[in-house]
Parts: sequence; structure tokens; C-alpha cells
Amino acid sequence: MKTLTTALLALLLILYPIIVYMGLNYFEPRYVAVALIGVFSLRLATNSKSKQPWLKLTSIMAISVLLFSVVFDQAIGVLLYPVAMNLGLLCIFAFSLYRKPSVIETLARLQEPELDDFAVKYTEKVTWVWCLFFCINGSIALYTALYSSLEQWTLYNGLISYLLMGTLMSIEWLVRLKVKAGRKKSV
Repeated sequence: MKTLTTALLALLLILYPIIVYMGLNYFEPRYVAVALIGVFSLRLATNSKSKQPWLKLTSIMAISVLLFSVVFDQAIGVLLYPVAMNLGLLCIFAFSLYRKPSVIETLARLQEPELDDFAVKYTEKVTWVWCLFFCINGSIALYTALYSSLEQWTLYNGLISYLLMGTLMSIEWLVRLKVKAGRKKSV
């Protein structure tokens, strides 16, 4: 049951921009925000013992910006969710560079528990790249929330940002393969 709930919540969060677009076209912002707060509260409740620190932080940040829409019945709180997510992830990734291991090293160790110094340094560089991505993506999300139409906000936050994230993941994967192949040749 928990797996089904987790999968449903993940789907709802991926579809967040479309839900917001549809919701704001038919309902007052406060009602859309209340429904979304319910989703994030459920996420908090189902992942209370999770070893993924970003789930708790990003859920709390999301609820915080959504409360603005509940109190003031303004869409901006609902639209700031992608900004809050990028800011939350930036904080987590950047903090992991200060307090090791980095997020990317932690993820890499799931596949390869024994990483040498070169690989650890590589994962730190990739973590820096993700920090830069979250800064740029969050800035664009903020711009769309403040200065763009709902359609443009939905296009960027519901499609373009996901494509950019997928592109970055793909490029990193290709670079990693090339680095690994180069290291095997030199050994």
C-alpha cells in the first residue's frame, strides 16, 4: 500500500504544473493551494522515516509557499513551488559539499559502494554542476512566476525544466561513461 501511495504522490508532484494550470483556470487559488497542501502533508506523513532528507525539507518549503495562497487567495504562492523546490535542492546539494558525502557520491555508492579518490572528486564536481543547475532553473522559475502568463509558467515548469533536467542527467551519464573508459585504458 505504501508503494502505491508513494507512486501516486510522485505522479501528482510530477504533474504539479498541469494540476496548477487546470486548477487555477477553474478554482480560486486558495482552493488549489489547500488541495496541494493535502498532497504535501500526505507526502510528509508517508515519508516521515525516510532517509532522503530532501523529502521533508522540500515538502515543508512547498507547504510554506502554498500557505501564502491560502491566506491571501493569490496564485503567486502556488506558482512559487518550483522556486521553493530548486532552492531546497540547492541547499541540500550545497550543504552536502560542506558536510560530506555529497549527494551525488551517496547516489553513486548505491551502484558502486567502493569509490576511489578520483571518483569521489568527480562526484563532487557533478554536485557543483547540479547546484548551478538549481540556481539557474530556480531563477527562471521565479521569473515565470512573477512576470509570465500561466501558460508560459506551465510550459517552462511542466515541460522545459524537466527536459533540461533530463538533458543534464543524460550528458552527465555520457561524460561518466567516457571518464570510466578513459580510466580503464590508463590502468
